[in-house]
Amino acid sequence: MKLVTVFSTFNPAEAHVVRSRLEASGFRAEVKNELASLSIEGYSMATGGIEVQVPEDQLEDARELLDTSSNEN
Repeated sequence: MKLVTVFSTFNPAEAHVVRSRLEASGFRAEVKNELASLSIEGYSMATGGIEVQVPEDQLEDARELLDTSSNEN
């Protein structure tokens, strides 16, 4: 199963809030690049930040959920 990025940030707390929101809605979500970005200065910028990933077949639904959530705030 291929994982794809649905959200990226430079803030680890924000990444975990998004992961939790996805998991609460039944998605399988993982955070990628968190430890490397915290341990190596500048690494987060070089890799595009901390990524929240979901299985490829859940990408569109996950984006829809996140878009709906951000429009409510």
